[in-house]
Amino acid sequence: MFDLLVRGGTLPDGTTADIAIKGDRIAAVGHVDAPAARVIDATGDLVAPPFVDPHFHMDAVLSYGLPRVNASGTLLEGIGLWGELREVASVEDMVDRALRYCDWAVSMGLLAIRTHVDTTPDHLRGVEAMLEVKRRVAPYIDLQLVAFPQDGLYRTKTGRQNVIRALDMGVDVVGGIPHFERTMEEGAESMRDLARIAADRGLMWDVHCDETDDPMSRHVETMAREVTRHGLGLRAAGSHLTSMHSMDNYYVSKLLPLIAESGMTAIPNPLINITLQGRHDTFPKRRGLTRVKEMQALGITVGWGQDCVLDPWYSLGTADMLDVAFMGLHVAQMTHPAEMARCFTMVTECNAAIMGLEGYGLGVGDRASLVVLDAGSPTEAVRLRPDRLFVVSKGKVVAEKARNDSRLTLDGRPASVRRRHVSPT
Repeated sequence: MFDLLVRGGTLPDGTTADIAIKGDRIAAVGHVDAPAARVIDATGDLVAPPFVDPHFHMDAVLSYGLPRVNASGTLLEGIGLWGELREVASVEDMVDRALRYCDWAVSMGLLAIRTHVDTTPDHLRGVEAMLEVKRRVAPYIDLQLVAFPQDGLYRTKTGRQNVIRALDMGVDVVGGIPHFERTMEEGAESMRDLARIAADRGLMWDVHCDETDDPMSRHVETMAREVTRHGLGLRAAGSHLTSMHSMDNYYVSKLLPLIAESGMTAIPNPLINITLQGRHDTFPKRRGLTRVKEMQALGITVGWGQDCVLDPWYSLGTADMLDVAFMGLHVAQMTHPAEMARCFTMVTECNAAIMGLEGYGLGVGDRASLVVLDAGSPTEAVRLRPDRLFVVSKGKVVAEKARNDSRLTLDGRPASVRRRHVSPT
């Protein structure tokens, strides 16, 4: 007998299959004629691997308005506000906010998150808090932590020292922010330094890279070179890359092949990039999203990140990666049916590859984590951002919701009301 059987769901590739689960692994996929302790009827529903967010700031989540609202809406004011908050927020405060967010994330089918943790202050309370959160949510969320020197690796006296301390405490990924160093030269040197640290420790490397409207901020070029030099490949990710939006096209024609050659990945964050960038512009006003389709055309793995929810940088957010995909689709002008479907893949499979998740997918032997959505296809899911009817994490149902039958089909007519049930066999 199986522990759980998800019957008749539509998989992202359009096929229909039963998924049988034993323990924390998928035991069978296809037509399954066997009993199970619990059966979920997913006929007509989309069954997908869980959503993944490769770029977030959980130490600041749900802190909007503390110590006050970001009046200018700029990145720099947000950093300043966070600089004040991190000195007064306790470990308990950060743990409580993060756990509340994780509960919200689970209800949305978001079961893997990479969060950057500010290592600037010598007290490292944020690191202590996020390590505790990682321990507590391990039964249902895969949480990766990035040692992130928010104020610069070299710009602060103990910036580099604190990154090393955080890694020694158990943080998973090496971070960085080269465009926030005092000079372009120091930014480039920080990239070389951080690449060596990641390579020597066998860790992943994820850098806030060129998060600026300045077309001359070109640290991604140095990053790609160091990724190639150390053979980091998929272990390295360039986050934001917003300066590429403003770069000279000829230079980009040289840059993108270097990025592709390195094997590194890219994580734009559309909700935040279009909100924070272009604040110094009058008109035309830039929106700062990096060159998503151009990178994908060269085979570069690109995923969508959420970045912020209700914090000093962003006053909105729902923990729903389909909101992120929906906004990314619009700003990147990914409106062809294949591109819309790719936006769904970007918040599932592509993000899982960026994070290096083990056993991710819907194949036999994969980890038994999945989400049942009230939609018929990936494109419909991005369009509707539908209810998550069931969320399964590591073999256990961790969230469920009654169906809302008011949704519309692609032809604009109401969806037929279909009986759904969860019952023992």
